[in-house]
Amino acid sequence: MNLVSMKGVSKSFFGVYANQNVDLEINSGEIVALLGENGAGKTTLMNILYGIYEKDEGVIKVKGEEVCFKSPKEALKYNIGMVHQHFTLVPKLSVEQNITLGEKFKGYPFLKTKEREAEIAQLSKKFNFAINPKDLVQNLSIGQQQRVEILKLLYRKAQILIFDEPTAVLTPQESASFFEVLKKLANQDCAIILITHRISEVLNIADRVVVLRDGIKELDEKRAGLDENTLSKAMIGRELKKQQIKYFPTKEIGLSLKELSSTGKGKNISYFNFDVYKGEILGVAGVDGNGQKALAESIVGIRKYSHGKIYIDGEDVTNLSTSKRKQSKIAYISDDRHHDGLLLDYSLEENLLLKGDAHIKYYKNGILDKNNLSKDTSRKIEEYNIKTYSNKTPIRLLSGGNQQKLILAREISDETSVIVAFQPTRGLDVGYSDSVHQRLYEKQKEGASIVLISTDMEELRKMSNRILVIHNGMIMGILDNDHNLDITKVGLMMAGTGVKNE
Repeated sequence: MNLVSMKGVSKSFFGVYANQNVDLEINSGEIVALLGENGAGKTTLMNILYGIYEKDEGVIKVKGEEVCFKSPKEALKYNIGMVHQHFTLVPKLSVEQNITLGEKFKGYPFLKTKEREAEIAQLSKKFNFAINPKDLVQNLSIGQQQRVEILKLLYRKAQILIFDEPTAVLTPQESASFFEVLKKLANQDCAIILITHRISEVLNIADRVVVLRDGIKELDEKRAGLDENTLSKAMIGRELKKQQIKYFPTKEIGLSLKELSSTGKGKNISYFNFDVYKGEILGVAGVDGNGQKALAESIVGIRKYSHGKIYIDGEDVTNLSTSKRKQSKIAYISDDRHHDGLLLDYSLEENLLLKGDAHIKYYKNGILDKNNLSKDTSRKIEEYNIKTYSNKTPIRLLSGGNQQKLILAREISDETSVIVAFQPTRGLDVGYSDSVHQRLYEKQKEGASIVLISTDMEELRKMSNRILVIHNGMIMGILDNDHNLDITKVGLMMAGTGVKNE
């Protein structure tokens, strides 16, 4: 049964097409992957279907009825739900309150909270999400918050389900479990639209693949018979060259953690002892929410410690502020660009001023050199292929991937001693992910000490010299990333059943 029909849909911003004359059909019981590089128009097209944007041209029909939604609330009446790449949760409310927010129930205002909590707990158990409806969202990891968004959609009985980069924060095991959920939903005659840039996911789960490039539909075919080269060429206009460069570190220590324990919200780290050599990429593997955030923030100086020391190039930086550490050529790529990576209402130029050494690069005698800032912004936009209308465009108007590109341009384009890269390719397409990897390799070759924290095991295997496995805020072990690396053992250590490193 045809559930969605989009004919000749176009949308432009500031005179530039985000979607141009796009046709798309979605049927019940199928999983359609909407594939494309950053800024290709994938999310814009689905935001039109979901009522966030209004189309400029074209016709949209849902279950045969022509529609033009002016809000997500109108789309929900037609059983359309969307889980966005950046979550729309209220941190200080509970899981149950977030899921039922805006709903009115029988007996209102006398709420039967326990009944709703039981319903949500049952739904969570059905899909193996392990989410407690009483927990506050602010205490959940990013991966857990995403599951709350999915539960919110399922709770409201949406039949047309749109997922925007849903596995960006999931481990391979969690992704596999999520795909089983999608299959169950498709078997119940739901229509699944999966916005993604990961070709491997498309080949594993999709029934049909639609590729957008620069707002235009390039491909619409059944998955059978498609391969990685065909899809990458449709996405980025060229075949993706598989390259694996492995540089080897020196014997000189660049970053050293000594018995470090952190304090603060969420899962903290306990007595972390490890060194990262100059010219080394140390990968950090673990299920999301097991202390990775605390580790990254401790190194950068955002999070306080209860015990231990941090040394950079032999210098004790334990008591230095975040800004002082960044002046000491520490770069930080956060996993949550909206929360602690960018000022969304400010321009690209203004966001470059968040760099720790901005007062040196862009100021003369305490006065901002706007001409120098503008030139450097233009250079970074060109070098990192950031798709934007101008240097002064508010950063929130860029796609998630292009926002990430600006962070990378700001943090690693200049000389750095230590790089903490926390999910650096999250939300990036396959072509640009490869480019990010090449840039990290360049910094490694220059002698930087790199801590690469990722939930993508393939990324860690490709990039790392060694892999540190973390579970429940503890180091389970540090393994050489060579041909003898046992992925099964890594998985057990991630789950806390391996042998802890003493």
